[in-house]
Amino acid sequence: MTEPAQLDPIFLAFQLALAGRYSIDRELGRGGMGIVYLAREVHLDRPVAIKLLPPERAADATLKDRFLREARLAAKLSHPNIIPIHAVDDSGGFVYYVMAFVDGETLAERVRTRGPVSASDGTRILREAAWALAHAHSHGLVHRDVKPDNILLEHGTGRALVADFGIAAATGVVATDGVSGTPEFMSPEQALGKELDARSDIYGLGATAFYAFSGRLPFEGRTPTEVLAKHVTEAAPPLGSLGLAVPRKVALIVDRCLAKEPDHRPANADALAEQLGVALEQRRELPAAMRAFVKRTGRLDGGASLFGPLGILAGSVSVSMISNVWYGWGTFIAAMATVPMGYFVHAARKFSLMGFAHDDLEPAFRAELEQSREERAVEHGSTTPSALEKILKRVTITTGPLALASLAGLITMEITSPSLMTVLAPESVRFARSLALVAWFVIGPVATVSTIAFGMLATRRRDVDTEFWHRLWMGPIGKFAFGVARKLIGNRTVNTAITHRATELSLGLAAEQLYDTLPRETRQALGDLPVVLKRLQSDAQKLRQHHDALQDALNDAGDASAAPDYAEVRETRDEIKAKLGDAVGSLETIRLNLLRLHAGSGSVEGLTTHIGLAAEVSKEVDRLLAAKAEVERGLAFPRHVATTPA
Repeated sequence: MTEPAQLDPIFLAFQLALAGRYSIDRELGRGGMGIVYLAREVHLDRPVAIKLLPPERAADATLKDRFLREARLAAKLSHPNIIPIHAVDDSGGFVYYVMAFVDGETLAERVRTRGPVSASDGTRILREAAWALAHAHSHGLVHRDVKPDNILLEHGTGRALVADFGIAAATGVVATDGVSGTPEFMSPEQALGKELDARSDIYGLGATAFYAFSGRLPFEGRTPTEVLAKHVTEAAPPLGSLGLAVPRKVALIVDRCLAKEPDHRPANADALAEQLGVALEQRRELPAAMRAFVKRTGRLDGGASLFGPLGILAGSVSVSMISNVWYGWGTFIAAMATVPMGYFVHAARKFSLMGFAHDDLEPAFRAELEQSREERAVEHGSTTPSALEKILKRVTITTGPLALASLAGLITMEITSPSLMTVLAPESVRFARSLALVAWFVIGPVATVSTIAFGMLATRRRDVDTEFWHRLWMGPIGKFAFGVARKLIGNRTVNTAITHRATELSLGLAAEQLYDTLPRETRQALGDLPVVLKRLQSDAQKLRQHHDALQDALNDAGDASAAPDYAEVRETRDEIKAKLGDAVGSLETIRLNLLRLHAGSGSVEGLTTHIGLAAEVSKEVDRLLAAKAEVERGLAFPRHVATTPA
């Protein structure tokens, strides 16, 4: 036991009152509403934590009764993410409750010692905390003090547990003991002493999330009163504006939790946990083959990329020596164009034989870029450009074109000087040449140094390499490589890949593979079926994206989304959802008819009819998307109110 604890009169008196039942080891912490001790329960020989109501507060009969009443209410909660309360007692003049001891650290300690949590860990912790709060809310309890210090992270498992329901109150009550809670994480309605419900805890969890992801508080002030005033009157800065490696969907969820109006927050903790779960699901680990492609297989940055050009250069010089210099140059240019493309086709063919397709690359590159962004934010502290980087960027943009222009002018002067001297005064030509030379030697070094320095700083916060390969593979070169690879594979059987494809993409790829294995005459009779399939896939993906965008807008609105003002949004969302079902249904119908053709039980004419119907479905998409854009232009999202600084 520690010396300070032995000398503490409260410690000594409390231990004497508990003798034979609990053996107190040391104090774990204290606050205005209690002192927490680590102890062992004698009978069961297990570690426990005991929270004692300070004696001066226990002397107040009202506070004492409320502490006991609310502790007994909290003791009824049984959930994997809530620290269980074993006993509530009033003994020997001491009022306390006994809870399970969790070997771990608080979320606040985790952030203070190791910095902000990662997007994946933070989202998981928040979801588990939301589950705990949802359970408490279902039993009619509002925590009233949700903050990082009251979320414990268990060592070994990483499980998040919500602690300290010591100031919890029944849902819908108005505090009669003044404002209780922690100012930095208190909802506006709690700060004003208004009636509280579950959405007050959601605000506290939003402020906790803001701190966990950023390492800073949403509002700061010199006094608690100043902080509370900001909670009531000012909008929290949007989490996405801080340059953090937090997925947009998660950042928007946190922003909604911090909305001033309870109606604009998630409707309840269950809904919040579900939204966080969707965000976590979107960050699932990709198959190894996809990760390998975006990191290594799809890149020309190995040893071959260094020695290959040297070999091509040696071969070109040999050709020049055998024939002439122009043949050598032709060989060099042709080899530099065909060898990389040959590698790209080979990589695309290998990827395709494993059952993947070109469309699988987009989510793979997005996941890699997001993970890289998260790692860089942890390593360098931010993903926003520094002041120095901004200055270097301006210098590069300004001097780069001037340097290139002066270099081009210098080269032109060197080549054309003899000719120019026949039509212009030699002094004028020499002056122009000297001017270009001075411009190059003055501007060139500045442009070169600023460009290199800017590139070095930019790569600290951006994965420029992955961005380049992303553009290459998703652009014309990548599409061409996959097209050639597809022809090289022909009718060869490929593996079936387990990917995270959307339904429309899986159906479209399956239909394309079935089409490719049909006899040539049948394919010709089906006309532009591949074009229709691609259009349906594209339409379905757009519809899905816009449906999610409108759903996000309705989620932003919270309970207010049921108001008449949102009727057009709901109508457009439902119409897009129905049309998405039609597009996916058309893909499914075409796939099934292609299967029938392969089995000999279908006809080209029947399939052609469905192709025509699919084309009609596709015609409706542009109208729906235009309607969605019109709705967005006329809609004032409630989230804007919550995230725009006052």
